[in-house]
Amino acid sequence: MARGSDDEEDALRWEGDDDASLAPGWKRVGTPVPVASAGATDAATSASPSPEGAAGDDDDAEAQPGSAELVLLGVFGGVYLLYTLGWILSVLRVQNTAQDPLGQFMFALGLWLAVLAPALWFGVTFALTRGRTKTRLVWLLVGAVVLLPIAFVAGVTA
Repeated sequence: MARGSDDEEDALRWEGDDDASLAPGWKRVGTPVPVASAGATDAATSASPSPEGAAGDDDDAEAQPGSAELVLLGVFGGVYLLYTLGWILSVLRVQNTAQDPLGQFMFALGLWLAVLAPALWFGVTFALTRGRTKTRLVWLLVGAVVLLPIAFVAGVTA
């Protein structure tokens, strides 16, 4: 026991827990104390939220992905990273046979767009389907099928 005290609560405390300069927002261990923002008044913080505020709170709660979605996003992110590497290796195997400068430029542009396609698909899908988990996962699955670097998987070389 700390300093000869018989109180069992002393075992759960650290010297200086009640110091106001440490850990603002916490009064004692495990119990959060709401901290008012600088411009908020007691009336503003205790008032019930307006319908607009309630809708915004729902959007914030919905925007936080669950554990399963985070795992699936990680898996899809890994798949798209592997696809990007597969496209890079495929592009390095291909020889540009175009004769004119415009043809050479367009061929090279097409190859590098193929390399960037998996990363762009993942980023755009994630950005455009914010808050719609099922739609996001469906589009990521479609991209995983469409963007497969078949030349690399099949071992085709030019």
